[in-house]
Amino acid sequence: MTPRPFPLDALRLGQRRFLSAERVDMSAVADELGVNRVTLYRWFGSRDRFLVEVLWSLARQALDDIEARVQGAGAERIVAIVVAFLETVIGNRGMQRWLAEEGEHAMRLLTRHDTDFQPRLIGAIEALLREEARSGALRLPVDLHELAYVIVRLIESYTYLDLITGEQPEAARARPILRMLLRLEA
Repeated sequence: MTPRPFPLDALRLGQRRFLSAERVDMSAVADELGVNRVTLYRWFGSRDRFLVEVLWSLARQALDDIEARVQGAGAERIVAIVVAFLETVIGNRGMQRWLAEEGEHAMRLLTRHDTDFQPRLIGAIEALLREEARSGALRLPVDLHELAYVIVRLIESYTYLDLITGEQPEAARARPILRMLLRLEA
């Protein structure tokens, strides 16, 4: 007998589909899990909420992996983490496909406060800033929450560069701007 699936199973399946550059379709996910589509909607509320949960779980995992491997301290560490995160996001085949096929939808889900993706990313960046500040490796004369918000907007700007300006996204372009924000020599 196959064990009954749970929301975490749906989330993992959504992650796999996204990372494989497949469309995250609620009917297909429900069919593969062997549940009714209504069950997915009961668990997550909507496709948008499901996508946000899939994307946040992938973003959090990427940030954790990057934080674990980036050495150094202070502003240099923050710059390295943010640029590596941007490289991960921009280079992700699922993100590339999603932005190409549903760009406006993607921007709306990932940049609006009410979807809860952006507030969580701001919180994660703020936690990085506070960690470096607590250790004494980062001293900035600004509110760290405000700085985290600006850094997230910078991440968004470079992630959606193609949609905004028609230019190719390139994470390295963010490095000198981040260095300036964090008061490092360019």
